[in-house]
Amino acid sequence: MSKQKTIRVVQIASPIGRQGYQKKCLIGLGLNKINRTRVLPYNDSIFGMVKKVKHLVKYEIMD
Repeated sequence: MSKQKTIRVVQIASPIGRQGYQKKCLIGLGLNKINRTRVLPYNDSIFGMVKKVKHLVKYEIMD
């Protein structure tokens, strides 16, 4: 049984005044308020959204 990698994402800034796609990426990640945390499966689509809003979030890839 193999463990799937996960990524922990914490929102650290507000999307107010940012472009619309950045707010949509945060909503897609399940974030909408500062200091909200989500643990998500690590895959290319999730990591792509994290990279689009890397200035608004902190993230940590876990095993």
